Amino acid sequence: MSDQSAADVVPHRRESTHLMHGARTTGHYFTVPLDHRTPDGETITIFAREYSSLEYDGEAIADLPWLLFLQGGPGGRGSRVTQLGGWMKAAARHFRILMLDQRGTGRSTPADAATLPLRGDAAAQAEYLAHFRADSIVADAELIRRQLVGAPWTVFGQSFGGFCTLTYLSVAPEGMDRALITGGLAPLSGPPDQVYSATYRLVEARNREYFAKYPEDRTTLTRIAHHVEAIDERLPTGERLTVARLQMIGSFLGGNTRMDALHFLLEDAFVSTADGQRLSRVFLDAVWAQVSRSSNPLYALLHESIYCQGGASDWSANRVLAEHPQFLPTAEEPLLTGEMVYRWYFDQDPSLVPLRDVADLLAAKADWGSLYDTDQLARNTVPAAAAVYQDDIYVDHDLSMRTARAVKGLQAWETADFHHDGISDDGEAIFNRLLGMTGWPA
Repeated sequence: MSDQSAADVVPHRRESTHLMHGARTTGHYFTVPLDHRTPDGETITIFAREYSSLEYDGEAIADLPWLLFLQGGPGGRGSRVTQLGGWMKAAARHFRILMLDQRGTGRSTPADAATLPLRGDAAAQAEYLAHFRADSIVADAELIRRQLVGAPWTVFGQSFGGFCTLTYLSVAPEGMDRALITGGLAPLSGPPDQVYSATYRLVEARNREYFAKYPEDRTTLTRIAHHVEAIDERLPTGERLTVARLQMIGSFLGGNTRMDALHFLLEDAFVSTADGQRLSRVFLDAVWAQVSRSSNPLYALLHESIYCQGGASDWSANRVLAEHPQFLPTAEEPLLTGEMVYRWYFDQDPSLVPLRDVADLLAAKADWGSLYDTDQLARNTVPAAAAVYQDDIYVDHDLSMRTARAVKGLQAWETADFHHDGISDDGEAIFNRLLGMTGWPA
């Protein structure tokens, strides 16, 4: 915890520049207020890594405009890449890229089960984390832009990063040259219940699609569910694998090729041992890698709050689940789940158990501030384009299009060719299309 004020510290520090395969990288540290409403109060550190193409020398790079990339999440650090590929390859032809570690993640001041107790009790931790939503992330970005760039920059947001981009358009459009969004048009109003009512239906449909493609996997998954109810199978961190956590491997269903990777995972489920059929270590290790929140607890802690404006989430996904019993762990053939965060996460995941009381306080918080200014969005003048995936199981198409219509001048590209992770499939083509839709080059 820092006891320094923003006036007492150097606001920006550069790391050394490193050359990689076709890429040049430089790390940047920025000192920002924890609460931007009190700029002379407590501060935290934000890290960002600059990427540029070796096709440009130093003088040419200085003339390039900047692009800020806002990662999905919440709780996801900026991507670590060793060469420019996909959307970054396309972007580096025109921009210097700044990859932000959003507050609490990566090399920014960390917020996890190890560091949060330094804040005090659960109430103090929850109060601290209330400053980690999109409004604070955008305020960080705008401060960084003024220190590092000066001129308006292009903002590219994926998933939750798209939510942040909408907030940026709401509160600081003067800092943006254009906005690009993929899989990230959030509802501008209403409770999180509307999101889960839609996404439960979408995830159910995606389950049907998956089991139609791999019908043998329905039998395998049901067999695993019954097996873990009867046999004590342990994940690498020592806790028992439950049906509920097994269902979380439905995160694979959010992508085109990732859905096929789920089939390979299930192929590895069982091995013959001296004690009979047991789950393989390969399978258990892979499941743990998907279901553990040890490296990104902010995802579980803040996920429902990203939809809250003025009301409490009150464990929305848990409550809406009652309307979809086919997703219950007790169902005869339980379906795989998606991005939903349940209260039991904080009982079954060892990395989250210490944060259970904090999570309850955040779920009960009813005075969240507004994230979007609908009047400002209705008169938006920043060129903006968004990829809206018709079969996205995490960000509902219809809710996204409602938002698209509420942002003046935003052009929406509706496509069934990609799922939520579209930029991992063909990021170069998606980026180039969106950039062109905003009128680039001017």
